[in-house]
Amino acid sequence: MTAPSPSPSPSPTPILILDRVSKRFAGHTAVDELSLSVPSGVIYGLLGPNGAGKTTTLRMIMDILEPDGGTVRVFGEPGGGRAHAERIGYLPEERGLYRKMRVLDVLVFLGEMKGTDRRRARQRAEEWLARLGLTEWRLRRIDELSKGMQQKVQFISTVLHDPDLLVLDEPFSGLDPVNTQVMKDTVLDLRHRGKTILFSTHIMEQAEKLCEQLCIIARGRKLVDGALADIKRTHGGHHLVLGFDGSLGGAAQVFADQTLVSNVDNYGQYAEVELAAGADPQQILQRLVASGARLSRFELQEASLNKIFIDLVGAEAVRA
Repeated sequence: MTAPSPSPSPSPTPILILDRVSKRFAGHTAVDELSLSVPSGVIYGLLGPNGAGKTTTLRMIMDILEPDGGTVRVFGEPGGGRAHAERIGYLPEERGLYRKMRVLDVLVFLGEMKGTDRRRARQRAEEWLARLGLTEWRLRRIDELSKGMQQKVQFISTVLHDPDLLVLDEPFSGLDPVNTQVMKDTVLDLRHRGKTILFSTHIMEQAEKLCEQLCIIARGRKLVDGALADIKRTHGGHHLVLGFDGSLGGAAQVFADQTLVSNVDNYGQYAEVELAAGADPQQILQRLVASGARLSRFELQEASLNKIFIDLVGAEAVRA
């Protein structure tokens, strides 16, 4: 059996650069001197709570909004995505399709608008509809489709012209778990084909599974950016994941010992514990068992991206 070919390695050359980009609306600063660099051939996450400035940033990248300060460079050239429309696929946060048109017709039309000839656009539309399970709906009107189906049609319109850079604003919004998995697999396949994917989300589980690099913002300001592995190593600390089998015993007293535990998220039958500096996990285990706690899980692991996100964003998310 022939071994599968490896995924293309990311290029160190940035496909997108933001240099101290800012945007203000009526005295409100939505994006505040944001700088980031997206290498070619990676999945890059722009993460933040609602109102953090993610959508505004993507709209500046796409030339929908003009920055009040700073510069955007796409494919090594100054300016946003308008000049490179045939090389970029954009999925906006506010979805919009021609609701009275048939699915296949609207996809062919949008493909032609991005420079794909009619025959090729139709062929690609048929292929993508089959891939995402929409073939039997190809001749139905958009307004006859469910919200999730419309979302998939919108996604097809984003990739139909085979762009090099995909800019996706909350791409999994409105999808059920099955179709979310289908979309994740599709995004990973595009990455394996050498595409660059920049997507925004406030759902950390999605970002942790998909992103190689990311930037976390809150209230328009960058809090951290870089490779996911480096961010976890720098900000993650040492954590225990605990599961209890009924009895908690004196777990609360053990968690209150600041020589062992610096922070805890205690959900009752499940807890995430951040160890104090120099603390021995085995001592925590011994103390819990001695207190009468019954454990079904005791695992030392790196912090989840969700945990890091909460620690970094903190009260910023509440005020946003």
